[in-house]
Amino acid sequence: MLILVTGGSGSGKSAFAEQKAVSLAAGGELVYLATMQVYGEEGKKKVERHRQLRRGKGFETIERPVRVDRAEPGEDATVLLECMSNLMANEMFSPDPPEEKEGGEEAWRRILRQIEALYSKCRHLVIVTGEVFSDGAAYEEGTLDYIRQLGEVNCRLGRKAEEVWEVVYGIPLSLKKGGEQEKIRQICRQNCEMQEDQA
Repeated sequence: MLILVTGGSGSGKSAFAEQKAVSLAAGGELVYLATMQVYGEEGKKKVERHRQLRRGKGFETIERPVRVDRAEPGEDATVLLECMSNLMANEMFSPDPPEEKEGGEEAWRRILRQIEALYSKCRHLVIVTGEVFSDGAAYEEGTLDYIRQLGEVNCRLGRKAEEVWEVVYGIPLSLKKGGEQEKIRQICRQNCEMQEDQA
């Protein structure tokens, strides 16, 4: 199962994603795929806080700030990837870019290929990502490109995922679960057709 969990900074999305991963693993192999490159004291504090959250839950940690497809979880493993926002920044701005960057391909395409390869190696994949495009602020060109590419990855992963959750103020909201999304699309199509008939 592929699950995408999104939300703003400090929303509780990480804690919720951990609960989902632990539940899916049901006592089986549980992998925490850490993508954060740690810089400074603030970064160290954040890593330590996340370690405290995971303590006693059975996670094995694999650090992969780039090339998540090179992680080797077991085929029955549940993998929690934390988080897509860091992975995108690392792929785009790392001083030691992966070799594919030389070909000029956009980061979002490389990341999607890597996610597909990673997902093929495990049973369940839970991905944490950040909410973008909702603050309405103006940014410089490099940041706008990062936001655009992260938004592209989020949209495409949202379409592929069996479940999509947004965590708002610690409250998880189901945006897509199982066949619910197709039912919503059918209702929307029916409503559009009815409006066209009435016009």
